[in-house]
Amino acid sequence: MQSHLLIGAASSGSGKTTFTLGLLRALKNRSLKVQPFKCGPDYIDTRHHRMAAGSPSVNLDLFMMSEAHVCDLYASYTENRDVAVTEGVMGLFDGYDGMKGSSAEIACMLEIPVVLIVNAKSTAYSVAPLLYGFKHFNKSIRVVGAVFNFVASESHYSFLKQACEDAGVEALGYLPKRVDVEIPSRHLGLSLDEDFCFGEFADRVAELVEKYVDIDRLLELTQPTRTPVVPISVDFHSYDRTPPFAIAIARDAAFSFMYEANIRYLHQLGEVTYFSPLKDASLPKADFVYLPGGYPELYLAALSSNQSMLQSIRQYAESGGKLLAECGGMMYLCDGIRDKEGKVYPMAGVLHQSATMENMKLRLGYRTLLYKGSHLKGHEFHYSRIVRQKNPLPSCAAATTAKGVETDTSLFSYNNVRAGYTHLYWADPATNEWFTNYLYGKE
Repeated sequence: MQSHLLIGAASSGSGKTTFTLGLLRALKNRSLKVQPFKCGPDYIDTRHHRMAAGSPSVNLDLFMMSEAHVCDLYASYTENRDVAVTEGVMGLFDGYDGMKGSSAEIACMLEIPVVLIVNAKSTAYSVAPLLYGFKHFNKSIRVVGAVFNFVASESHYSFLKQACEDAGVEALGYLPKRVDVEIPSRHLGLSLDEDFCFGEFADRVAELVEKYVDIDRLLELTQPTRTPVVPISVDFHSYDRTPPFAIAIARDAAFSFMYEANIRYLHQLGEVTYFSPLKDASLPKADFVYLPGGYPELYLAALSSNQSMLQSIRQYAESGGKLLAECGGMMYLCDGIRDKEGKVYPMAGVLHQSATMENMKLRLGYRTLLYKGSHLKGHEFHYSRIVRQKNPLPSCAAATTAKGVETDTSLFSYNNVRAGYTHLYWADPATNEWFTNYLYGKE
């Protein structure tokens, strides 16, 4: 690895994602082998990273993962790569408890140099104390430079460069204020509409990054200061996989929110087949089925009309097949889903309850589920809810937030089906005993 950097900011909305995507595409255009990462539990930014860099993006999260696992992920995915680019989450020091779980903690632990992306809208020399504070607040964090966003003109940038000089932070360039480099929004984050030409967008931002940012100097400042850690090899052969373990994963426009490391783990456990609840007629043969989250609410008519797939899922669950469903996947297993106007679309009917998009309200945050003596770590992010009913399905786990406060997040159990709103993380060998026990019937 020749260079690695973490893109941080003072707050959300500064332009981390836009700059990250432009830099990833610019580096790819230079024929460099680029490895993207994302701090925190976000599974939408990682999809954008993949499209911009041509490589799968990996989450680094110190709530859901042990330190050893984060180090191993970083080492294994940066092996034989030229540049590693990690996009931070929220403000640089914002964690689930003070600095815990923050981008700064990741940068400190992995010794990643930080490049700040600074929102320069409606400010100029006043960024000097901000830069000085971020550089000196924690000496374990190495802030090596700054890139400014929403810059009005070269004259505006001259004030920002002066601020950098006086704060002792190198100015690496800027992105001009341009309407055509803004990604349209959607209720769950940045848009992935089929009519949004992402390739053209990434190329536009990359062109600006090449023109206005000193990429060569950025790469020079972010060279590693230590010998890369050798990744740990994990033995997956201690489990009896005779006959071969078959895994089916739902992946299409309606179901796509998943963690790269989770999927890699499944590939290491057995033979993986992908299927589409939108288009395929039935489940492939499988010992384990994974229904991840996504946007089922945008494809209700198509999902509901694919009766053969719904019947296949229902028969698999009724016959005792192992199935894990998260968020949108859990909604798909319900009797039905109501859209924002209250229209009901019948679904798989495995879980006898309904989900609704009516009166949408955001629920989000880290979750720990106490399930059969194990602590399951994950993250909840959704606007839908389960319709209140006279005889609600009982939860098989107790849930708490990142700070240990009890919350009403449920994990439902039916036969060998486990389903809930939490996007679970199971790729960490230090904490995934629950998952392997579940897969191999050792609960």
